[in-house]
Amino acid sequence: MSKTNTLNVNEINIIQKKNLYLLLTVVVIVGLIMLASYITEYNHIEGVLSIPAAASWMASNIWFSSSTLANLGSVMRLLWETILISIVSTTTAAIFAVVFALMGSKLTYINKPLMLAAKIIASISRNIPVVAWALILVISFGTNSMTGFLALFFGSFGFLVRAFVETIDEDSKDSVEALKATGATYWHTIFKAVLPGSMPQMFSWILFMIETNIRSATLVGLLTGTGIGYLFDLYYKQLNYEMVSLITLAIVLAVLVIEAISNIIRREIL
Repeated sequence: MSKTNTLNVNEINIIQKKNLYLLLTVVVIVGLIMLASYITEYNHIEGVLSIPAAASWMASNIWFSSSTLANLGSVMRLLWETILISIVSTTTAAIFAVVFALMGSKLTYINKPLMLAAKIIASISRNIPVVAWALILVISFGTNSMTGFLALFFGSFGFLVRAFVETIDEDSKDSVEALKATGATYWHTIFKAVLPGSMPQMFSWILFMIETNIRSATLVGLLTGTGIGYLFDLYYKQLNYEMVSLITLAIVLAVLVIEAISNIIRREIL
């Protein structure tokens, strides 16, 4: 058998294996979907057939009258409050996250116990959902802006520590090794290599977290009785769907505007 024929046979075998793996993956996914449907007693056909009725209901209730538009001022005020809480909680969490990331990174850790402690604290903060943080904190602090701030702070802190650690490990390795070879001190390495090299990517993660927190702040507000989430919950319980539509539209537009601004800034710094 010629070398060309041997290569063709090997290529065919590789393609057949890939197709087999793909088929097995599809079968497993479909099997899991069917199993989940059976356990939860969810009917996919009924779900698909209910879409037209749901779309019709949304279309008939999404319009709002002039009396509803008169409340736009209060909606925008609470939406602005929600945005500010999201920004403040994220930026505050970022400051603490930088410190913990420096302690948790393989390149910049001070000692192993501190490195382990930083990673454990960040992991606990990251793996407790923001909603759970809000429920825990509302018992201690009550329903106020501080509770919303702390819930978003702890949720942001854990995520940012992990993101910052990965950024430092990936972006600063060469410059840190070069400075250490010249006999630079720890703090010279941090301020001359690590932070300058990692800051653009860190800033990008902070912008991403602000976008995420604006969405999360609405849900947190439902639980803490603050911001736009409180107003949404109030009118939803009153079955005032016109106000609910207005609030939802305001949230969506605010998120789109902030995301657009964030993308522009991200392109400039990266």
